[in-house]
Amino acid sequence: MAIRVQAEPFDLGAEADTFAAAQADAGAIVTFTGVVRDLPGGGLDRMEIEHYPGMTERALGRIAADAMARWDLSDTLIIHRHGAMRAGDLIMMVATAARHRKDAFEAAEFLMDYLKSRAPFWKKEHGAAGGDWVAARDEDEDALERW
Repeated sequence: MAIRVQAEPFDLGAEADTFAAAQADAGAIVTFTGVVRDLPGGGLDRMEIEHYPGMTERALGRIAADAMARWDLSDTLIIHRHGAMRAGDLIMMVATAARHRKDAFEAAEFLMDYLKSRAPFWKKEHGAAGGDWVAARDEDEDALERW
């Protein structure tokens, strides 16, 4: 189980390869990568992500441990960036490994639903009209109900 909260970009291919190489007993590896998307109609100058160091890593560690307990996983990886990013930048990655695909897929979805709605990150989008904090979306909150 690995948790990384970092400002630096990450190499998706290298991260996926390294994670997969360590999973000798896994029959399934699922990865999901989040990308900073542009504002509707374009115009995103940058997105800034803030967090509280230490608190964020502990919160992500608890949810990763919860996923390991709920599903038959051999490993998990969560990478989440903070700081300023532009449209198209990779913002986060989740990887799960399990003997069977159902566990790997469900655990990855569980982690993503948590990251989207409960992880202690705050996002602010900056465009021509200034900066706006990204509000929580009802559909993200509703997604947690199935877990």
